[in-house]
Amino acid sequence: MNDRIRQLLQQMAVLEDDLRVALHEQETSVLFQIKGKRVEFEHSIKSAHRRLKTGLLHWLMTYRPLNLVTGPVIYSMIVPLLILDLCVSFYQVTCFPIYRVAKVRRSDYIVFDRQHLEYLNVIEKFHCTYCAYGAGLLAYVYEIVGRTEQYFCPIKHARKILGAHSRHAGFLDYGDAADYEARLEAFRVALANKD
Repeated sequence: MNDRIRQLLQQMAVLEDDLRVALHEQETSVLFQIKGKRVEFEHSIKSAHRRLKTGLLHWLMTYRPLNLVTGPVIYSMIVPLLILDLCVSFYQVTCFPIYRVAKVRRSDYIVFDRQHLEYLNVIEKFHCTYCAYGAGLLAYVYEIVGRTEQYFCPIKHARKILGAHSRHAGFLDYGDAADYEARLEAFRVALANKD
């Protein structure tokens, strides 16, 4: 990777971090505060949320019928998700220490906080919990796979791929064989110190 690309990637990473901090500051200063694992809204916002809550009977009567029909299909996916979670977590716990790769903290990716939203009814909160688990699990798996790829094969693809993980941009250029073994070892060492 040439110096210009490396410099641009570093600038992008700094800007992304700055944006995350700014968005978090804006959210917390306006709407809520995080106290431990609990999210707290100021009283007036909490009251407004309660007034906006759709009652369960009204929600069931106005909900799209096709969504109700497909519900069993969506929720049946919990079985493969749980199996994936178990297998990937087992892989990480057993293999990452051997490779000297820092473990991915599951709690950084699977976050359940939408139950604190007073404007959601019980079914909506259940949906949100399921989605938070599914999306968080896939992000958790994605990071584990990204670290594994960095350990074993930190080489970019010849063709552009959609949805590449953040580590991919820093990988070795496709076909750049010069000093491969030494650079591979540098990628591996970096994994022990990261995150």
